[in-house]
Amino acid sequence: METYIAFLRAVNVGGRTVRMERLRELFAGLGLADVRTYIQSGNVFFRAEAGADRAALAGRIEAALAEGLGWPVPVMLRTVEEVEALLALDPFAGVEPGEDKRLCVLFLSEPLPAEVELPAASPKGDWEMVGATADAAFVVMHLRNGRLNGNPATAFPKSYRGQATSRFFHTTAKIVAAARKN
Repeated sequence: METYIAFLRAVNVGGRTVRMERLRELFAGLGLADVRTYIQSGNVFFRAEAGADRAALAGRIEAALAEGLGWPVPVMLRTVEEVEALLALDPFAGVEPGEDKRLCVLFLSEPLPAEVELPAASPKGDWEMVGATADAAFVVMHLRNGRLNGNPATAFPKSYRGQATSRFFHTTAKIVAAARKN
């Protein structure tokens, strides 16, 4: 059995509210084991057959969530080890978070298009995409008037058909630690 982390997009934002108990029920209803959630932003841990067809598993979860919640919920599945490897890259070396700066990981459902040149930044200076792997992008978000603005996904070409969901880098480390607990 392998421990997976499902990073959910469109949960508890924009009026799409769901209780974590309901998420756990939907995941458990798929026969997934040891289902747990972490904070209210759509992070679900579970155990499934090692080596499972990840695309098929994500598709099953997305279908169950859409049926159970009434709206589409893109799912980015990663193993605990994969997320630990992202953290170990230290993609923000030399960048200090602060009151006006947040460090984020964008978990991608599809590989970042090759034509995306990094580093990339928004014209208004709202964000900088400082690096990426095949399934994640690392973004420095700059607060303006105390708010996060801009969407780093605008750096992706219109031909990009994938989805993305973001987590603060420090929260991602907490998610991994919580997923490791039994």
